Amino acid sequence: MTKTVLITGCSSGLGKTTAMHFAAQGWNVIATMRKPDQSLAADYPDQMLVLPLDVTNAVSIETAIAAGIGRFGHIDTVVNNAGISVVSIFEATAKETIRGIFEANVFGTMNVMQAVIPHLRDHGGGTIINITSGVGLAAVPLLALYTATKHAVEGLSESLSYELESQNILVKLVEPGAMRTTSFTANTMAASQAVSVPATYKPYFDHMMQSMMNYPLPDADEQQVVATIYAAATDPSHRLRYLAGPDTEEMARLRWSTSEDEYLSTMNRLMGQTAWRDGNPG
Repeated sequence: MTKTVLITGCSSGLGKTTAMHFAAQGWNVIATMRKPDQSLAADYPDQMLVLPLDVTNAVSIETAIAAGIGRFGHIDTVVNNAGISVVSIFEATAKETIRGIFEANVFGTMNVMQAVIPHLRDHGGGTIINITSGVGLAAVPLLALYTATKHAVEGLSESLSYELESQNILVKLVEPGAMRTTSFTANTMAASQAVSVPATYKPYFDHMMQSMMNYPLPDADEQQVVATIYAAATDPSHRLRYLAGPDTEEMARLRWSTSEDEYLSTMNRLMGQTAWRDGNPG
């Protein structure tokens, strides 16, 4: 039987590329996004169904799941990819922005899972893949909100990996590194323009933005990340985490294989925090 995957956030970037990859591997694909682009299905009209889905809207989620099952008969795997971010100084970030990021990244992921778990259970099992980030392993400055949401999804997924095993449902985490040339990064930077930087933070903010642009570790390759997502979807084991990218691999090594002192010292150097301190003593 041909397997079916439902993927959120397929309008561009990683979600779109992931949808195309699964279709190329012979899967049925329910490609969802807030504003459907039917051209996505042009190369795979029989295998791909493009549907509207807003992860913050329960009716939208339930409607998309029902339509996907109506078309393909079942769903085997769900990839929770939809998400948003902002580069900001936490103190100056509006509460509406904070809530919006949590609604999309945390509650949106929960919404999709709660809606699809009953079908997966009744179908005999399945796989849920939650896309987090290297910052779900190691926190970075100027991305406090995104980091917080990804840490939340990491904890949620690890807990559910035990709970849902009883229902023959696997939960997996794919942790991409930075992909600074993707539309996600472009959208993040555009959203960040609306958040003002207090004058007292401006020198620090500018320094850290420059450090972010000159980050010493290579970017994650989008195709490698997609291949990792597909590997997680086809891995029948109970493995939880799948690292994807040089920086994520380094963060995992530092977090899990070194002392706290070494971890913090190295992260401070990599992020440019050490250079900031050296240039601003006291």
